[in-house]
Amino acid sequence: MTDLQMSLIAAGGVFIVGVFSYNKWQEYKAKKTVERAFSSDHDDVLMRPDGEPAVPRHEPSFSLDDSGGSADAAVAAGRAHSHDAAGAGAGAGAGAGAVAGAGSDAGGEAYAPPAQEAGTLTPAAEQATALVDPLIDCLLPLALEAPVRGDKILPVLQKLRLVGNKPVHYIGLHVNGDWEPIVHGGVYTELQGGVQLASRSTALNELEYSELVTRLRAVADEIGAEPAIPDMMEVMAEAKTLHRFVSSHDAQLGVNLHTNGAPWAISTLLGALEKQGFDVRPDGRYVMPDGEGGHLFSLSTNVTLAEETTPRLTLLLDVPCVAPARDGFGAMIACAKSLAGRLDGTIVDDYSQPLSDEALAEIAGQVRDFYADMESSDIPAGSTRALRLFC
Repeated sequence: MTDLQMSLIAAGGVFIVGVFSYNKWQEYKAKKTVERAFSSDHDDVLMRPDGEPAVPRHEPSFSLDDSGGSADAAVAAGRAHSHDAAGAGAGAGAGAGAVAGAGSDAGGEAYAPPAQEAGTLTPAAEQATALVDPLIDCLLPLALEAPVRGDKILPVLQKLRLVGNKPVHYIGLHVNGDWEPIVHGGVYTELQGGVQLASRSTALNELEYSELVTRLRAVADEIGAEPAIPDMMEVMAEAKTLHRFVSSHDAQLGVNLHTNGAPWAISTLLGALEKQGFDVRPDGRYVMPDGEGGHLFSLSTNVTLAEETTPRLTLLLDVPCVAPARDGFGAMIACAKSLAGRLDGTIVDDYSQPLSDEALAEIAGQVRDFYADMESSDIPAGSTRALRLFC
């Protein structure tokens, strides 16, 4: 090895050490300037209130064993994994409750969800709680140097509305003392941001959080605010815990309708589905409206648009997205039975085995258990919280 090579290796080593030292110094400097105030006595997002024993979880398998007289796959159960109640509470809620306290350290009034029942809240307060929810969002307090008008800050806040596939929302403490969505004409003394910790597909990750912090600081500088940035490790633990809950409750139930004779002509099906009450969405899906702009369940013909016939229809219920009061499963089975009579078909499972009324009743019981489990976790099926996480 020549002297030149040795010199280059030595120079390279010095450069690497220098870069590493500079990065560590920058990290230390940033940590010293970021305000972190995390309370230790907070409510867990997926645990019962203090003093109340945890409710045992009974995850529905959405399947029947052979003793039930049916194949063990009576439905299509999407991503129904086991979920530990104690593990769920360990991380979820930690960052949310703690960050809520960070706002006061930043010099302003910390945001907390209103204590009243939802029915007694003003419309603006209900919207604020839905937009920035301490149970599913990482709270990002923004202490203002002086009151600001919504007209001035809204264009700036629009620059940070999404990180990865996680939405970022903002609310403001109006001069009248109420938290509300930021609107033109409003004057606000404090701001609160919130980034959703998890979605149906992923949890908020380190790269997304780093991007969030960088962009949030830039936004805060523009509007004259001081952000209180939560610790990344705390937020990541919370996000992963919430995503485990979402994954374990991401269930879709399907029942199939098989022709008793020749395959159905698609042209004939269109008329039958229209009489049954289905709507055709722009994306080509058939959905059963719920009467309030949403839908109870969907239907697939299981063939491409180029096909002229199909021997099988599949009705699908997105379980966590439909409130128990709507009885989505019962409505789907009633629809399947009506279509079976109208089209001369049989309700079957994924293995083309007929589903008896007893088998369907057993599945309905599992669905009720599933709903009770979501209710006990403070994320009721069909609620605003559930729709944000699952839909």
